[in-house]
Amino acid sequence: MGADAENGAPRLDDVVVIGGGPAGLTAAYELTKLARRPIVLEKYNRVGGLARTENYKGFHFDMGGHRFFSKAEEVRAMWREVLASEFLRRPRLSRIYYRKTFFDYPLKPFNALRGLGIVEGVRILASYLRWKLFPHRPEDTFEQWVTNRFGKRLFLTFFKAYTEKVWGLPCSELKAEWAAQRIKDLSLRTAVLNMVVKPKKTIKTLIEEFDYPRLGPGMMWNAVKEAIERADGTVRVNADVVRIERSGNHVDRVVIRANGSVETIEGRQFLSTMPLTEFVQRLDPPAPGEVLEASRRLTYRDFLTVCLIVNHHALFPDNWIYIQDPEVRVGRIQNFKNWSPDMVPDPNKSSLGLEYFCNEGDTLWSMTDAELIELGKQELERVGLARAVDVEDGCVFRVEKAYPVYDSEYERYLQTLKQFVGELDNVQTLGRNGLHRYNNQDHAMLTGMLAVRNLQNGERHDLWAVNADQEYHEEMEIPQSVVEEAVAAVESALSRALLKLDRVGFGVALGVVGGLVLFVATLFLALKGGDVVGPNLRLLGEYFPGYRVSVAGSWIGLGYGFATGFAAGWSFALLRNLIVFVYVVMIEKRAEREWLRRLFEYV
Repeated sequence: MGADAENGAPRLDDVVVIGGGPAGLTAAYELTKLARRPIVLEKYNRVGGLARTENYKGFHFDMGGHRFFSKAEEVRAMWREVLASEFLRRPRLSRIYYRKTFFDYPLKPFNALRGLGIVEGVRILASYLRWKLFPHRPEDTFEQWVTNRFGKRLFLTFFKAYTEKVWGLPCSELKAEWAAQRIKDLSLRTAVLNMVVKPKKTIKTLIEEFDYPRLGPGMMWNAVKEAIERADGTVRVNADVVRIERSGNHVDRVVIRANGSVETIEGRQFLSTMPLTEFVQRLDPPAPGEVLEASRRLTYRDFLTVCLIVNHHALFPDNWIYIQDPEVRVGRIQNFKNWSPDMVPDPNKSSLGLEYFCNEGDTLWSMTDAELIELGKQELERVGLARAVDVEDGCVFRVEKAYPVYDSEYERYLQTLKQFVGELDNVQTLGRNGLHRYNNQDHAMLTGMLAVRNLQNGERHDLWAVNADQEYHEEMEIPQSVVEEAVAAVESALSRALLKLDRVGFGVALGVVGGLVLFVATLFLALKGGDVVGPNLRLLGEYFPGYRVSVAGSWIGLGYGFATGFAAGWSFALLRNLIVFVYVVMIEKRAEREWLRRLFEYV
């Protein structure tokens, strides 16, 4: 085991955590609450991973924009426990830049129609109907997935350029799974159940407001680092794991390069959040050939943020803007002052983050900081958000392996790595890169929490399943039996409420009732007799030719009553079915807008 810094005694309880991002730090934090003393090894000079906050001349920059919301109560509880008083509740505003026009996002019909024009709106609607009637089968790629749900023209308008910027792949080569991972399949059942069961307050919170640390997400992870150290854990930065030594299926130690020297750290258990491919490639003795080959086939997408300080107190109201324009290379623009005013030390200035998606070593990645700052200034002016001359300073931050790529063959290679790593008896991989899974911050934290439960309590949580199904979080919070009972009750009630009325059947039923009522009433008055027989009922003769209040007229009334009742019943059933149909379509449209919003959140 690793030696204690004070007395050289072996630290038999040590758990080695590789990586100081949300997953690794959450795991270490949970371990300290169980009186364990983990060692966290972070490659870079600060913790937080992709959720870190960089600082330049007092200006704070978030690497990607991290809203703090989650369905998982465990995650929310940790946020409150660590940083409760430092959270701000922020309004959310984002738009899409397309063809020199800004569109509200989530999309609003009239705003979109005004921006696109009536002709293009009709084309989008026609395209939507065409692909609803004749969808892609099978549905393997991202392009097919979006086209089937929103039509080809809307895909080309609002999805294609931005998605290909993010991933560096044609949408026809990108697997549908990366989008479907968090977006439920389109069906009336899920649409209706979501509308009935999910509280509207929750939807409002996710769409219109979010929590955010006063100085960015790095504030959260710096606080977690300090909490770990107060509990006698260790967090080491600038500690790069260069070799992982094992005996068969058991990892014994890791070798790190720190401050120009090489050290060895031993441990009983290892939690790794480093890229899965690097973990496999740094094993000693090496992994089998087919495993190494699979690790070389999995790829990542990198990105860099050009941070600009602008001499203007209020540039635009958005938190961020998606740039759906192939004529510029920037993919998304963050306005950090609108995330938190404290991110900007001078109230007369603004700070922006222009996000460029690239591959390590390519032309964009290899540009100098000065060249990238100049590119950012020119593109910022080109999209009309600020003048280049108003940009007074800037810096660049590069992020390696930010996004695991879901290309056409990744699943096969990932399965090979999962099987091999699963055979190591004292290792768990977790987090976005440890699982090669496009998880959000809260999903990464969940994997850290579940890994500790597996380690400490002998539980058997499948970390690969976190975010494999969007309902995973609800299943953790609500007993499955309760969910099934609620779903069954709602479905039963909805099936009765939305049952289609048979027009002929309902018409016949109402016709029989109407005919019998008029027959009985006429016959009763005719048999009763008198000087004036049925003066009010006789008025029906004005509308029903041949009808009289007499015994013979009662039979004629039977026919007229049936015909009138049938017509009324048939018409009512038709109108009611049309109303239900329109209501169902409205539900589906509302659900599709929600999925559209979540799809943009995902990219």
